[in-house]
Amino acid sequence: MLQESIAITAMVNNTAPPSQPNASTERPSTDSQDYWNETLKEFKAMAPAYDWSPEIQGIILSSLNYGSFLAPIPSGYVAGIFGAKYVVGAGLFISSFLTLFIPLAANAGVALLIVLRIVQGIAQVMVLTGQYSIWVKWAPPLERSQLTTIAGSGSMLGSFIVLLVGGLLCQTIGWPYVFYIFGGIGCACCLLWFPLICDDPVNHPFISAGEKRYIVCSLAQQDCSPSWSLPIRAMIKSLPLWAILVSYFCEYWLFYTIMAYTPTYISSVLQANLRDSGILSALPFVVGCICIILGGLLADFLLSRKILRLITIRKLFTAIGVLLPSVILVSLPWVRSSHSMTMTFLVLSSAISSFCESGALVNFLDIAPRYTGFLKGLLQVFAHIAGAISPTAAGFFISQDSEFGWRNVFLLSAAVNISGLVFYLIFGRADVQDWAKEQIFTHL
Repeated sequence: MLQESIAITAMVNNTAPPSQPNASTERPSTDSQDYWNETLKEFKAMAPAYDWSPEIQGIILSSLNYGSFLAPIPSGYVAGIFGAKYVVGAGLFISSFLTLFIPLAANAGVALLIVLRIVQGIAQVMVLTGQYSIWVKWAPPLERSQLTTIAGSGSMLGSFIVLLVGGLLCQTIGWPYVFYIFGGIGCACCLLWFPLICDDPVNHPFISAGEKRYIVCSLAQQDCSPSWSLPIRAMIKSLPLWAILVSYFCEYWLFYTIMAYTPTYISSVLQANLRDSGILSALPFVVGCICIILGGLLADFLLSRKILRLITIRKLFTAIGVLLPSVILVSLPWVRSSHSMTMTFLVLSSAISSFCESGALVNFLDIAPRYTGFLKGLLQVFAHIAGAISPTAAGFFISQDSEFGWRNVFLLSAAVNISGLVFYLIFGRADVQDWAKEQIFTHL
């Protein structure tokens, strides 16, 4: 999604800052205006630009999630039964391969572009969902927060690289090369994935016997063996599971809004050119990457030293990761006149919200390790529903009023996020649920 969020500032004619004129309009000349106009001429000469309204842009950015809620449950279920290696690898290859064709689809029309992104989103779900079936067999309980957050930080690091390099590519050689280069890198990664990854430590050819023994023994007390049967009715009645589901929806509402619109916000509100927009948009993600890892280390430290109970850690980290970023983002429209304060707020929001990765977002591993693949798929359904709605809603608000639209976007995101937090604090649990301890043959 990040390729589109940075590239769309170059793909669309009307994303230039309101105070900046088109090349044919005469205005008092300043250095920044001349630089922006020169940049605009350069990338227009190298790549096409489209007359997409803010509503259309919101739909395009959201379309990655339109079909995604269909794939997580079957992907997680299949990964849990047959292993995640091939599910994740196939999803990575399909998504990367389709990325190469996004410029062609954009030239063919919005409808084809949206269809391609829907299919691409389904492939990405296979990657996001399947990887947790690997962690349930690889991550010792006392290191689970640390290992999953280190892995999760990779997405933030990737976002940083895409935004940092993407803005430069858009300005120098044209926005299509953002998709060609990163799509090609994704395809190359598949060549490393299949020979190096194993579903469980027992079959891994490279790790030491001591490490293999440690992992297997640490997981021996945990019933994480997959099962064909699913306790559907028990899951439906489980309030702790619903607490996590609601949290996923609410937290990913804000996440998808920020991920999709950070480059647009910086470009339009701060009046940054393509290169600077990419660099500034990347800063919150690199800080978030670091803080995700630190949050995981802190959570495991508090648990291993028995300073706090597991449920206390999950709820505390979730509360910090929701409340403070919500307050910060709601305050953004009031500091838009200061570029430094705006960037500081965006970076702080990303840094603090990363605590959720050691809170509610990993809580499903605690309550039902046996059904990790299926539950991750179910959680991704709620996350992608939020991702399908939130950028579209943001595009609608911004199209109505460019100044107050951003304020409404942040207010709505904060309200959704905080409501999810309240529900999680009331009903969230961290102990293995009864329905996840033994096989329960239940039919709908």
